[in-house]
Amino acid sequence: MAVANTNAAYRGAGEDAAPSPRVLIIDDAEGMRAYLTALFESRGFEVDTCDDGSRAVTLLESGADPDVVLLDVMMPGQDGLTTLARIREAWPELPVLMVSVVGKATTIVEAMRLGAEDYLTKPFEESELDDALDRLGLHSARTRSSGHVRSASAGPGQTVWVSAAMREIRSVIEQIGDTDVTVLIQGESGVGKEVVAREVHAVSSRANKPFVKVNCAALPTELLESELFGYEKGAFTGANGRKQGKFEQADGGTIFLDEIGEMSPSLQAKLLQVLQDAEFTRLGGNREVHVDVRVVCATNRSLVEMVSEGTFREDLFFRLNVVAIEIPPLRERREEVPVLVENFIMRYAALYGRQPRGLS
Repeated sequence: MAVANTNAAYRGAGEDAAPSPRVLIIDDAEGMRAYLTALFESRGFEVDTCDDGSRAVTLLESGADPDVVLLDVMMPGQDGLTTLARIREAWPELPVLMVSVVGKATTIVEAMRLGAEDYLTKPFEESELDDALDRLGLHSARTRSSGHVRSASAGPGQTVWVSAAMREIRSVIEQIGDTDVTVLIQGESGVGKEVVAREVHAVSSRANKPFVKVNCAALPTELLESELFGYEKGAFTGANGRKQGKFEQADGGTIFLDEIGEMSPSLQAKLLQVLQDAEFTRLGGNREVHVDVRVVCATNRSLVEMVSEGTFREDLFFRLNVVAIEIPPLRERREEVPVLVENFIMRYAALYGRQPRGLS
């Protein structure tokens, strides 16, 4: 039975020190548990780990009291979704972050339906974990040594600023850093639209506030609406309490709407209202909720063509297209390939606890 705990967060602390937050990591892969343990310990967490869902439930029943659970979806025996359902039934207020190499929409939908607070797809950036912890109010535990604002020369995103085209994009990002203009990022799948979106946030005055990502193509319209705008108790079957949506979670910060071209016409209208009035109503509610959010969108489709076809609102397009950034495909940025390959080797070596190897 692989159950472990660490007390690194208390080392050197006095008796009056504020208690450190605690996380329970549930993952059957030993290397992944070690990697996640290191991530959380560097953020000031006490860490408990377990390699099995049913044993994790037993651990909770015996008195373990984590502030958050990090739960893998794909595990032998009792899988993550079954474990999530058991945790939700017995400890409905305990936040659960799901993690998995599986990014299927059906899995994400089921996890959210069962009550997961967030869903991270492996391998995830450390900044994605930090953003998820921010949304749970656990941001005070993040590592202080490097600070929250990532410079242009630090972190995984640095590798994209090699080519002349990407340096030009970086220059545009710096010019709009102190503004709140909406940004539309366009380019083929895999060109680095999210990296650019995170850089827009990182150089802005909102950098110390949440960066919240939503994939508009991953969820059906009904679930996407509740995910974006939240819902009130009784809004639908299973809505047992009020839940904040992503716009409220991003208040003061930036919301990144990926694959905006997949958004339904009804949600396009509601998004337009947020951009115009900075307010919306939760699903099943009748009270306006005010938010202060910067909107950054991305798509691999031509919104101009969609407007012409009548599948995307023209008024919304003009609201989103204040600053347009077109990212060229990697085949036009060949000088970046060696640097990107080296970056991926280092990242996956760290993720799986392997010694990085060079290329021949």
